[in-house]
Amino acid sequence: MKLKIIVHPAEEGGFWAEVPAIQGCATQGETMEELLVNLRDAVDTCLSVDLETIEISENDKVLELVL
Repeated sequence: MKLKIIVHPAEEGGFWAEVPAIQGCATQGETMEELLVNLRDAVDTCLSVDLETIEISENDKVLELVL
């Protein structure tokens, strides 16, 4: 999967980034390397689903899609 990320310089130093395709998904880092690590975690968190909070019947199937 490829996502477009917008990276901004932070006023206090470092960087912050947003993922426009995922509403509310943003993070920051002191270095570009730290920002990239934090971005992976932020995207994973934003896209994660807690199946315990979703009503699923016995006829439903849960699949994972890898892009």
